[in-house]
Amino acid sequence: MEAGALTVGQHVGWWVALGLVLAFVPWFPRTKHLHLIMSGVNFLARPQRSSLGELPPLDFEDETIEEFGAAKLEQLPWPHLVDAYACIMCNRCQDVCPAYVTGKELSPAALEVNKRYAINERATAMAAGGETPPLLDYAISESAVWACTACGACVDICPVGNEPMFDIMHLRRYQALTENSFPQELQQAYRGIERQGNPWNQSARERLAWAEGLAVPRVDEAPDAEILWWVGCAPSYDPRARATARAFAKVMNHAGVRFAVLGEMESCSGDAARRSGREDLFWGMAESNTEVLNEVAPRRIVTTCPHCLHSIGKEYHQYDGREGGPQWEVIHHTQLLSELVAAGSLEYNVEEDGAVTFHDPCYLGRHNGIVDAPREVLAAGNIELEEMPRHGQQSFCCGAGGAQFWKEEEPGERAVSAERYAEARATGAETVAVGCPFCLTMMSDAANAAGEGVAVKDVVELIAEGLDGSGQ
Repeated sequence: MEAGALTVGQHVGWWVALGLVLAFVPWFPRTKHLHLIMSGVNFLARPQRSSLGELPPLDFEDETIEEFGAAKLEQLPWPHLVDAYACIMCNRCQDVCPAYVTGKELSPAALEVNKRYAINERATAMAAGGETPPLLDYAISESAVWACTACGACVDICPVGNEPMFDIMHLRRYQALTENSFPQELQQAYRGIERQGNPWNQSARERLAWAEGLAVPRVDEAPDAEILWWVGCAPSYDPRARATARAFAKVMNHAGVRFAVLGEMESCSGDAARRSGREDLFWGMAESNTEVLNEVAPRRIVTTCPHCLHSIGKEYHQYDGREGGPQWEVIHHTQLLSELVAAGSLEYNVEEDGAVTFHDPCYLGRHNGIVDAPREVLAAGNIELEEMPRHGQQSFCCGAGGAQFWKEEEPGERAVSAERYAEARATGAETVAVGCPFCLTMMSDAANAAGEGVAVKDVVELIAEGLDGSGQ
């Protein structure tokens, strides 16, 4: 081909390509390709949080606010509208969502795509200040809203920084606070928190009943304690979780730890209330508990419950009136155990029948990044550990989070706990170790339903059994 023809072809090709690009521009904002720009905006607009799942507070003292939470697109924080255009429709969020994987109606990916379609359709009206239909009418079903376990897997996995879990939390707040609409099973837990300071709705006088016969001093009896043990509601009232509390007390006494508990001064951390939309209950618990903790002024706080760990350590600062927020350090009991092992204060030999697999609680691993301490503690007892495919910060939920523990599971193909138990059983382990009282119950129920004789124990229960070297 002659040089002149090549030059003409080059110019024609260049202008055709440019024309196609320009022709595509009007459609660009309405397609998923806008994520090339909006994903960057998404990361820049993401608020700084103390943890992956720290929820924003509500201002109940502002009398101008007539509705709490979000029911419509325009009521969501503006970065959550950006989410819709940052989404690349990769479906990674729904692939790791416990609700979606077990056949529930919830799809985090569908929520974002439906938001985008709605914004495209109503952008002009929204810009003019018009209202949009409720999200429950087209973007997500009510069952899907209440199927979320607040595990944060969708937020953690998203390559463009989308946060569908927070959309659902805003929707729950609107349902619970503005519409007074929520699963009725939650009413008993709410009533217990309001009246007795615990979702079991049992008397505060029974908070230390589990400690009968053990050396468990209260703060007024041990003012020089180096550790304040926040026992939590589950170890205080749940029969199965009480065994974990007794085991932890035994181990700390064995290691010579100077600790104390609050006893009747302790109340629910409010996690279940907050993640089911009842921010008012969480606010009340946070303020009263913070007042107690400020008065006691502990050096460090240890808890066996990752949900208490997260609420007290990562969210109570929102409602603490002091400059700089709370001054205490909050750690998980496996972290304390790991410290004691490293210091030579704790030695044990655990003799379990067969291997052990560890289930990482969502609010321990994914939300707070604590994955090494439990494994270090197990390794120190010469335990053969078999990891599940989904472990560490990529762990799969037990199904209790997001207040699911206090309500019936939404309709689906199978229970979330059954899905997780099957994964644990596939490792060949004879014991499932956990680090959360709610995981303990969910995994125990799943193991009992399977009827295969697999034991489910908290890490500290294994340690307590191995203190005398017999494994019993």
